[in-house]
Amino acid sequence: MKIPCYDCNTETELQVGFEVVNFVCPNCQSLYTRDKEGSFRRTSQYRTEINDFPLSIGDVGFLNGSEYKVTGILVKNVHPDYRWTEFILQNHENEFIYLSLSQGHWILLTEMEEVFHVKDHPLVLEHNNEDYDIFEYSDVKIINAQGFFDFELPQKNVIHLVEYIRPPYMISIERMNGVETAFYGKYIKKNEIKKAFKNIVLPYQFGVNVVQPYRFDVRNTAVIFCFIALMIITANWFIYKDQFEQNVFSKSIKFAEFDNREIISDAFILKGGSAPLTIKVSTDVDNSWANLNIALVNEETNDEIYANKDIEYYHGYSDGESWIEGNNYEEFNICGVKAGKYHLLITPMKAPEDINNSEMRINVVWNEPSNRNVWLVIISMIVIFLVIRFFKYNFEKERWSESSYSRYN
Repeated sequence: MKIPCYDCNTETELQVGFEVVNFVCPNCQSLYTRDKEGSFRRTSQYRTEINDFPLSIGDVGFLNGSEYKVTGILVKNVHPDYRWTEFILQNHENEFIYLSLSQGHWILLTEMEEVFHVKDHPLVLEHNNEDYDIFEYSDVKIINAQGFFDFELPQKNVIHLVEYIRPPYMISIERMNGVETAFYGKYIKKNEIKKAFKNIVLPYQFGVNVVQPYRFDVRNTAVIFCFIALMIITANWFIYKDQFEQNVFSKSIKFAEFDNREIISDAFILKGGSAPLTIKVSTDVDNSWANLNIALVNEETNDEIYANKDIEYYHGYSDGESWIEGNNYEEFNICGVKAGKYHLLITPMKAPEDINNSEMRINVVWNEPSNRNVWLVIISMIVIFLVIRFFKYNFEKERWSESSYSRYN
């Protein structure tokens, strides 16, 4: 079909599979209406500066498994100044879909056969056994248009609109020219639009759309975290259920015999899962220091793990106050010791001037019961979940900020 505009001398040609009732020139927005003889006569003109659209009349894209072309564009406005753009598309089977664009966000809508009774604006609408919450009802005015339309564009009358949402889905019900039509919509990501229309320049996306899904499914995230926590607890219990605390070395060492001399322990065999080797050391230091150097030697691989600890204890009286620094007892770990055959190389030391300290007591234990790592992971997941919940709350608060039915006021 080719329709000339007598106002700007522009011809618009497009093959459409419907009877055109109204035509709006894409160049000057002059509105033409078909008369009884089938001719198009200019009746009015949309006077708005909003004329920069990412899609044009005749653009072709591949959506919902079919090739569609843009046949019409509408710009709708709700008082005082909230507006969005709707693109009407048709495929070769003469089926229509609708793309709604607002603040860079896209919703794909299709017409529904189902009839809803929303005259009294019920708070909840049921569809396919699922509840949709009312978002808003409003009077909408078309402030700009382009292309070919199989219906009469209202000039004086407004469109009554009621929207129900269940993100990422929505049901939009319009009453226009006395006819009520329901549309089922779904939020569509901008990369899908980019894929459908190869040369499109997408507008900047900002804010939260009425049916934009949150990045995380909070309920599924909670279920996944609970499942992971259960797996960790179960695995920890299974690995260590037959494992018992094993004292591998316990001895009081005389400094008179072994000061700064290496002691080799008896060999010992560790069986089970990896566990920390806990070294407890005490000595009678008094205003002095001592030191323990210990090496864990794997007799099968000759790998060595070293650890070193100072034991310091000082006290005194100065400026009218008593003070204490350090302790004569220390405890430290060699972490993640695997099963195998080992021995220890132990070297005790003390300050040369310390003549009162005579011995160092050392106790080495493998697999002292500890669920520290398990609880660290579980606590981390709880913190992450609470952060996700916090941002979800603010996301929903922003979504409903444009609604008269917000639960976040």
